Amino acid sequence: MDKRKSVVIGAGPAGLTAAWELIKADVEVAVFEKYNLVGGIARTEEYKGYRFDIGGHRFFTMVPEVEELWHEWMQEEFVVRPRKSRILYRGKFFDYPLRVFNALSGLGIIESVRIVISYAMAQIIPYKKEESFEQWVVNRFGKRLYEIFFKTYTEKVWGIKCTDIRAEWAAQRIKGLTLPTAIKNALFPPRGEVIKTLIKEFHYPTLGPGMMWEKVTELVREAGGCVEIGSEVIRIVRNEDSVNGVDINGPAGPRHIEGTDFFSTMPLNELINCIDPAPPEEVVEAANGLRYRDFLTVVLILDIADVFDDNWVYIHSPDVKVGRIQNFKNWSGDMVPDDSTTSLGLEYFCNEGDGLWNMSDTELLELGTIEIERIGLANKANVLDGVVVRQQKAYPVYDAVYGPLLATVQEWVSGLSNFHTIGRNGLHKYNNQDHSMLTAIMAVKNVVAGQTNDVWSVNTDRSYHEEVRIPRSGGEPVDILEA
Repeated sequence: MDKRKSVVIGAGPAGLTAAWELIKADVEVAVFEKYNLVGGIARTEEYKGYRFDIGGHRFFTMVPEVEELWHEWMQEEFVVRPRKSRILYRGKFFDYPLRVFNALSGLGIIESVRIVISYAMAQIIPYKKEESFEQWVVNRFGKRLYEIFFKTYTEKVWGIKCTDIRAEWAAQRIKGLTLPTAIKNALFPPRGEVIKTLIKEFHYPTLGPGMMWEKVTELVREAGGCVEIGSEVIRIVRNEDSVNGVDINGPAGPRHIEGTDFFSTMPLNELINCIDPAPPEEVVEAANGLRYRDFLTVVLILDIADVFDDNWVYIHSPDVKVGRIQNFKNWSGDMVPDDSTTSLGLEYFCNEGDGLWNMSDTELLELGTIEIERIGLANKANVLDGVVVRQQKAYPVYDAVYGPLLATVQEWVSGLSNFHTIGRNGLHKYNNQDHSMLTAIMAVKNVVAGQTNDVWSVNTDRSYHEEVRIPRSGGEPVDILEA
């Protein structure tokens, strides 16, 4: 094959960014997406004119390459939205990110004293090794504050005990903050540089994040690239340490596609099991040991104009199964066709095949209706309609065994000379949208410009996407919950 041709597996943020960068480099590109919409977990679904995200995506980044692409693609079709999220705990709303005095005043004097004593005990007798999420947070905030604001929600998200979640996940989500630091910054705002963990406003496409990826798909096609939806890669054919082609199953029937370079956003366990000849047994076993967390969204349409003014609220009560509730019209008014109504997205974190996942849509809509009434957001009579969307492999799990397993898979995959894994699931890393895009940009530069970027280091040696050192003027918030 004389001319370079790239094959991209997956039309999410990483896959479509790779396709765009390849098009700009005058490389022939074909993208294959097994779902019927582009955008991956950043897509926007629609039901009777109501548009809703899978998760929720704030467009803010400290990566200039990504910022430039967003504005190049969207032009004036961005709105600027205030960032507001709160925690609903025992019927009260608490600021999120946590602000010390708001949290303590809402909990009352007795609970506040318990929190302070608990923190003091953690400093007197700290965990000597910080191997788990629980140990990492308790050492910095005390056990009582951890139990109230971190434990319940985190275990809902991951479906495993906080003692089984690795400390590096906590370290990735908050850096440089402790309880006394937060109190000190609230009482005596420091001058100069401090850590600002979360931004106060963000950009957002008027019709949801999927609007961006639909636009990129159009641009790639207009430039001569191919983007096929409903087309699944079922086999990846290799010859020793290089890949020759892929087998596709789609609307046009089974086909074999050859290429010179390949970019994959497939979950690593699916990827390894698609490769023929198969990798060594230890690599297959390691890939099969990597775990993922799935979730489903129960969208309820209410006859209420204003339910709450947050982008989303975190539900910390163990009495309900819902973990987070999106309010889509607070992202953009164009997400709902009727201003007198509101669409809420109730997010349930689960594993494919478990009790929640296997519930029928009717049962899930009933569950969601019961739970919003139980937590006091609306009454059953307010629910006009609803729909359910399931999302497989939403979050790579940082459990007690993932590190060595991932290292085994990474070492073998990195040995394929013309095959590049990118994105959240392609690297089994809890990357946000901007970092997933950055892995694609770096991988394409490695191919077309001969660079040697380490895509596996993204989100490790770069700042977290909503963390930046800036001049300080107010109390320091604390973030660790965002899924």
